[in-house]
Amino acid sequence: MENNVSDLIVGLMMAGFGLVGLFLVAGSADVEMYIFGIALSGFAILFDLGLIKRYHDRRDESRAAARGNTHV
Repeated sequence: MENNVSDLIVGLMMAGFGLVGLFLVAGSADVEMYIFGIALSGFAILFDLGLIKRYHDRRDESRAAARGNTHV
């Protein structure tokens, strides 16, 4: 249970970083800040997608274990 709560907190924090990155892109006056904002937003998106994938992988693994299937 505590893994789900910590994953949720980290996921929300990364979503906030992604929004900060988008604000940096919107207000950028130079190319370096634009690239940094895009990279920060892209990293946040990929990180959150990884958290979602890990959640569903764990859920599928626990369902398979409950059925007695060891080959997933």
